[in-house]
Amino acid sequence: MKVMIVVTHLLGTGHLARALTLARAFDAADDEATVVSGGLPVSHFDSDGVTLIQLPAIRSDGVEFTTLLDPHGEVADAPYMAARCRALVAALTRIRPDVLITELFPFGRRILRDEFRALLEAALAMTAPPVILSSIRDILAPPSKPAKAQFADDMITRFYDGALVHSDPALIPLDRSWPVSEMLEKRLHYTGFVAPVPPAPSTPNNQILVSAGGGGVGDRIFEAARDAAHQTPDLQWRCLIGGSPDRIPPLAERAPANMICEATRADFRTLLSGAAASVSMCGYNTAMDVLQTGVPAVFVPFDDGGEVEQGLRAEALSTLPGVGVVTQDALDGAALLHGLDQVRSAPRRAARSDHMDGAAHSVRIVREICHKRAR
Repeated sequence: MKVMIVVTHLLGTGHLARALTLARAFDAADDEATVVSGGLPVSHFDSDGVTLIQLPAIRSDGVEFTTLLDPHGEVADAPYMAARCRALVAALTRIRPDVLITELFPFGRRILRDEFRALLEAALAMTAPPVILSSIRDILAPPSKPAKAQFADDMITRFYDGALVHSDPALIPLDRSWPVSEMLEKRLHYTGFVAPVPPAPSTPNNQILVSAGGGGVGDRIFEAARDAAHQTPDLQWRCLIGGSPDRIPPLAERAPANMICEATRADFRTLLSGAAASVSMCGYNTAMDVLQTGVPAVFVPFDDGGEVEQGLRAEALSTLPGVGVVTQDALDGAALLHGLDQVRSAPRRAARSDHMDGAAHSVRIVREICHKRAR
């Protein structure tokens, strides 16, 4: 099959990481996968085996998702957005996919609804329209008003063959964060969690690995880690800092000798597998890494701008051994050390393998949907 996955990450990089993992699974099954990305390029991401098309890039203004900026920090005006839309539809026309997957939309990215609608209408107008699916993570941002849920239902009814939910419903069902209508329930396909191949186990060490994803967030986590490192000379601390490299020197200048401050690394998951504990936000991909490695973990859910997605995920995962939560408003060095003491003294949690092959299972589900349409 020819598969086209459309994704735009605005703040962090998790959406693109998940789309690439899904695309690699199609590639491994001898399908031809193309990812069309509308967020900023991420140089350290592995796109081997996947055709990656870059649209004119946009990002959010921090957590202000109603304002879109171009790569230079200027407001993405109407001509810029129109150029994106033309490039997106042109990619569809050129690829002529058998399967079209929109990552998050229509359950999110409503600010991009004009370009998504143009894409979907062009897809349905094709001589051989593709199977159209939405790809969504375990936890969505709950709709702030009923009209947002109704918008998603209306779009699914008009354009989509179904929605791939990248979760294990026994652990995190979609209705934990989203009002699932009777119509939508019939179109949901749970795939299990989408995660890369587990990293090879590395030698255990006494390092606390601190991360906050690939975006320019997490200052409070790194500051609390620095304060905690001053109090624990017997531990090694490694802070992996995303976003601009300019964020690193101010923290490194005040860090004790037992703390390393550096940019995010491609071998993050290998480092995690040997770490004494992890301190991180609770984005989807980081949560999957924690589950796959079994590392003791303290989650500090991102909640700027009223965001609740990570808090809901952290709450669900905190029922597992060796997983703790410290909220951002309670975060300081002492609270972080208390959380670390608790998760490190808990029974060691086994690395999770059940329902972690969501990318491969997504391929099987998509093929079954295509087969049913062809009959």
